[in-house]
Amino acid sequence: MNRVYQNILGSINKQERLLAVLIDPDKMELNGLQEFIYNLNTSIATHIFVGGSAVEAETTDSLVKELKTLTKLPVVLFPGDITQITEHADVLLFLSLISGRNPDYLIDKHVQAAAILKASNLEIIPTGYILIENGKETSVQRVTETKPMKRDNIKEVAHTALAGQFLGHKLIYLEAGSGATHPIDSAMISEVKNTIDIPLIVGGGIRTKKQLLDTYQAGADIVVIGTALEENESFFKDLI
Repeated sequence: MNRVYQNILGSINKQERLLAVLIDPDKMELNGLQEFIYNLNTSIATHIFVGGSAVEAETTDSLVKELKTLTKLPVVLFPGDITQITEHADVLLFLSLISGRNPDYLIDKHVQAAAILKASNLEIIPTGYILIENGKETSVQRVTETKPMKRDNIKEVAHTALAGQFLGHKLIYLEAGSGATHPIDSAMISEVKNTIDIPLIVGGGIRTKKQLLDTYQAGADIVVIGTALEENESFFKDLI
């Protein structure tokens, strides 16, 4: 049941770079999915994340079913709500928004999902989710009614990540948010990576190959890109 997580750990031990492509079910048309996934399958992507802040019920399930016919890459649920759970995926990131103080996203949504997840065959990975300010309000901020952490408060972000590790999370996810104006600073990524002992995911605002490489070099174990590919599929050419 921990196959994907163990593979992540194994790749990190071998100093392999992992790349997740985030697909928002509300933004991806099924009739355009085949070409998108063909490009993805020929890229350096290692995982597919599926999720969004506000997705209509059943949309995620339909998308994931189609994805599983088109790719052998692990399909990882990155859910914004309980309605985005589908047993047809491989893995679910059990996200706790530890950068905010809204109990709905610290424990309440998790209680609502618990029975559904126990009855499924999904691999569950507890993940501490930290939202970082990026220059504009994000959909995550609006939906969760929480404020992102300040970009210049690096120590507090690192301590929040460490607290997430001590709480038992197996991954820490630093997120600048969908459509972020700029990615998370390298100094923050390095500080967090040097503070925690669990894998670090970084996403948001990464639109160029240089930004991608800078994020890896700063210490990210998994980098997530989404909007860049939605806006410019030629970005795939940089990922071959």
